[in-house]
Amino acid sequence: MIHVVIRPRLRPLLAALATGTVLSGAACAVPPSRAAPPIFVGPSVTTAAPSPTATAGPLPAATGLESPPAAGVPGATPVGARPPVVDHGPRTGNRVALTFDADMTDGMLQNLRTGRVKSYANLRIVDLLEREQIPATFFLTGKWVQRYPEVTRRLAGNPRFELANHTYGHEAFTGDCYDLPRVRATGMTDNVARTFRAIEPYGGRQTRYFRFPGLCHDAAALDALAPLGLTVVDGDVVSGDPFATAWEPLVRAVLDNVRPGSVVIMHVTEANARMTDEALPHILAGLRERGLVPATLSEVLAGA
Repeated sequence: MIHVVIRPRLRPLLAALATGTVLSGAACAVPPSRAAPPIFVGPSVTTAAPSPTATAGPLPAATGLESPPAAGVPGATPVGARPPVVDHGPRTGNRVALTFDADMTDGMLQNLRTGRVKSYANLRIVDLLEREQIPATFFLTGKWVQRYPEVTRRLAGNPRFELANHTYGHEAFTGDCYDLPRVRATGMTDNVARTFRAIEPYGGRQTRYFRFPGLCHDAAALDALAPLGLTVVDGDVVSGDPFATAWEPLVRAVLDNVRPGSVVIMHVTEANARMTDEALPHILAGLRERGLVPATLSEVLAGA
């Protein structure tokens, strides 16, 4: 039986994300990892270079599902089968995956339009990863891609970065998911398909990895995504960076829990995760001290 995946101590973070409220550092405590068996997927594949003609404009309309994913694309699974859910890779070797969610809700877009928020794209994180040549995987919402096409093109143009799917507008896929607006049951499949279509023109290292907002999913949500041939990625190390007010707890949260094969969850949404760029250099230093090496998600899940 598959139950709704809920991380109770994340509830204040996601509720704040839905409303735009800022929380204290104490609310950013990291929940314990779940001990779920990993599911391994195939090796990484690099797709075509980013399209030079990709422009900022309306996202592709919801006119049906795209073609089945090409064989060999990281995260691709048989179309029609309930997608596997992955927490981490094999606990061998020394690789770990650094993943960054790029959330974007209608409320966040309104904050940008009114000037309440300057940016939900933390370029200092991208600068550091590029400067240090650190591989990473970015889970993008379709609305974030629409708002930041140049940043998306930059991510796609880096051969060390992978692009993954985090829904169209960071809506919930279950009825009890931190007060996030909910996707209609009949719209779940196309919501995710639409985001794949939004990301695809940028080229780069495309994947069929998908992450539910709030990590909330149940059997119905998984079944709705069966036509898309994807792999659901949760993660086993939650940084707690949304709305954190200090960087030190983020470093401790990651380094106290990271192990070979770990999938670390962080955010690149600057205004909602202001401390991530300050914590990241210390996280990278701590990984080096532990003999752990950042790698793309597909490389970590593929094994040693």
